[in-house]
Parts: sequence; structure tokens; C-alpha cells
Amino acid sequence: MQGETSQNISQEQIERQVRSTLEEAAIEYEWIEVDPDYADTAAFCEKYGFEMDHCGNTIIVASKRGEKKYSGCIVRGTDRIDVNKKVRSLMEVSRLSFANADETIELTGMMIGGVTPFALPESLPIYVDAHIMDLDYVILGGGSRSGKLKVSPSTLLHIPTAVVIEDLSIRSTG
Repeated sequence: MQGETSQNISQEQIERQVRSTLEEAAIEYEWIEVDPDYADTAAFCEKYGFEMDHCGNTIIVASKRGEKKYSGCIVRGTDRIDVNKKVRSLMEVSRLSFANADETIELTGMMIGGVTPFALPESLPIYVDAHIMDLDYVILGGGSRSGKLKVSPSTLLHIPTAVVIEDLSIRSTG
């Protein structure tokens, strides 16, 4: 998207942009076709046989007061983002929340359930939970609810605004 945001961008255009971004960066990836009804992490894992701890959820977080700030956070499907302490500190804001569906589409051109860290606006900081980097592969959104990407976690380091953060997530206990 490289700074372009629009609700008028089609899912096919988003998928093309994501694939183009990956290919331009010479990033190896596997494209997984997904029934959009099963794009959410738990449903995807159950239907397609992947483990939740190998899925990376890319979630857009927004400040609630003052100048609007956004960031993208990537955590394992089994974990929760530490929004109230870690992300708030990273973004240097007093209050924040998850961006709603409209904000996510406006900022990224992508629907919740398909957000990928690849092809996000260049101005958007991306925080990657350090636990993601320990995986042999990670499943990420493909830009739409119709596809997922299977990549090596090291590919996230190709994103100029991506930073690996310790304790970005609150680990699940089960």
C-alpha cells in the first residue's frame, strides 16, 4: 500500500500488492487459499490443520486521546497483546485500544482477519513479539480474508518499520 489508504481498493488489488511486495523483497512464501468464512485464527486452524501458536495475528492499535497514532502488533494466535502496559509505553500515549474495523480498512486497505504486515503504510510502526521469532514458520494474513501467508519469521525483519519486542504479548497458559 506504501502510504495509500482507501476503502475502494479491491481484495484482489490488495493481494496483488502483498505478493508484489514479497517478490520485490525476494521473500519466500507459501500462499494458502482460505475460505473467507474461516479467516479468523481459531476457525482457520481448525479447518486447515494449523496450530494456533504458529499463527501470527497482525492487529492494528490506535491511540484514544490527542493526536491519532497507530501501530501494528504481531503476536502468536495463542497469546494476547499487552496493550495496557507494553504497547502504550512503545507508542508513548496515555490511552489506546484496538482499531475498529473501519479504522483498520481506512489505514491499511485490509479487513480484520486478513491484515498482513507486508504492504502496510511505510509510516506505521510494527511491533513483533519476540516469541514469533522462535517459530520455524509463521502463518500471517495475506491482505484479504481469502488468503494466508506461510513464511519464515525472519522475513518480518525485511519490513523497515518492524521491531522485535520482548514481552509484547501476555503468554497463554494452556
